[in-house]
Amino acid sequence: MGHESQIARRCERAVVTAYRDLRQLGTDDMAAYTACTTLYRIHHPEASLNEARRLVAEWIDHHVIRAESGSGAECALS
Repeated sequence: MGHESQIARRCERAVVTAYRDLRQLGTDDMAAYTACTTLYRIHHPEASLNEARRLVAEWIDHHVIRAESGSGAECALS
């Protein structure tokens, strides 16, 4: 269980980093989100498209959107 959550955490960090990098390079929000969803599904082919979209959206919301608004400051990944 601990190992699995560690892998999930690494995946989350990779997705958030990819999203931030794409946005910094001038990629628009929707294209960056789609790219991150694809990235997640390459590593997790067992995940449905809807599951991948939901997870990626949650991670981006938590680590990027909330961090920018200041409400996610306590998060270690922010």
